[in-house]
Amino acid sequence: MDFEDTPEEAAFRAEAHKWLSAHAKPRRKREDRDLEEMENGASVDMAASKAWQKEKAKAGYARITWPKGMGGMGGTPMQSIIFGQEESKFDVATGGPFAIGLGMCIPTLMAYGNEEAKKRYVWPAVQGDEIWCQLFSEPAGGSDVAGLRTKAEKDGDEWVINGQKIWTTGAQFSDYGILLTRTDPNVPKHKGLTMFYIDMHDPAVEVRPIKQASGGSGFNEVFFTNLRVKDSQRLGEVGQGWQVALTTLMHERLAVGGGQGGGIDSKELMRLARTLELEDGPALKNAAVREKIADWYVREAGLKYTTYRTMTALSQGKQPGPEASIAKIVVASKLQDVSAFATELEGEAGALQGADAPAHGMFQMGWLSAPGLRIAGGTDEILRNIIAERVLGLPQDIRVDKDVPFNKAPTGR
Repeated sequence: MDFEDTPEEAAFRAEAHKWLSAHAKPRRKREDRDLEEMENGASVDMAASKAWQKEKAKAGYARITWPKGMGGMGGTPMQSIIFGQEESKFDVATGGPFAIGLGMCIPTLMAYGNEEAKKRYVWPAVQGDEIWCQLFSEPAGGSDVAGLRTKAEKDGDEWVINGQKIWTTGAQFSDYGILLTRTDPNVPKHKGLTMFYIDMHDPAVEVRPIKQASGGSGFNEVFFTNLRVKDSQRLGEVGQGWQVALTTLMHERLAVGGGQGGGIDSKELMRLARTLELEDGPALKNAAVREKIADWYVREAGLKYTTYRTMTALSQGKQPGPEASIAKIVVASKLQDVSAFATELEGEAGALQGADAPAHGMFQMGWLSAPGLRIAGGTDEILRNIIAERVLGLPQDIRVDKDVPFNKAPTGR
């Protein structure tokens, strides 16, 4: 692995840091940011995210690797990573409501949409004026995306869509979405799918937020009742929706797994242990606590160097390997484990949330949100299958419905 910037990368890093220094303030302490966000609510975050997104778009930093005519600067993946590293040093609203649209939906539209669609939708999404969501999962499908039942039927130059999606992140504030439907139930499940993009403000689209254990409602149910979509809003050919969906899922796994830390790491746990008193003295001096901190530090180091493998490959113009799937599995489970241990360590205070809780309740929120992260972007089991089959070369799982027409496949009734 190569840990040093090339001269060109070093020059870009200096340029990015100079621009960021002129447009943002240095990053504050984690605790101060968390407290302010809890006091002000999500509406301030949305406004701040939109303002920062527009600022980056004007300078060409919003989507560095995208072509100049598509809102980017035609840069390299390594330049995008470098900018992200430098941006993390400043107190700005990163990602937020645009992560799904720009990370998954718009790349799919750019790959399969017509030229008119690209000209209409790419730039407004890049500069944060329009937000997109991804409509894949369904109540009856579980982790089997190809088992979906939302149907689209051709009616002249339009399609009529009826069905339901679930766990759609950000649907409540999205303007558009990409929607995977079943257009032919008479062929095997992977062959009868077609992808569209839709207007989320259409009266035939109903969004119902799902109240989560953490108190948030970022996930949603979405219902379609005779939603009429023009054929020009189709992404890819009729019946080729699975191939289109794979493009989206590839970007999704990279986005979800690329966070490298799940928001909480061993440094936060160490900070908490310094302030807690156990029966035998300070928590940081307890052998069991120190062992846990050391174990998670080692995992984080493994993640960091796995990321360096990706960065080295990108810097050399190569394709990364299975690092995204590996990172996603480790990140999500580690977040759950660290949060559970810290909450238990807090004792009775572990029942508190918000500003009155130790560390402003970050561990409680982490523990309650971790199960969602272990599902989003592919469950742990799905990702382990991918690694087993495509990396280790192990035999595939037996799939009894693989070559059976969808309407003839067993449903478990």
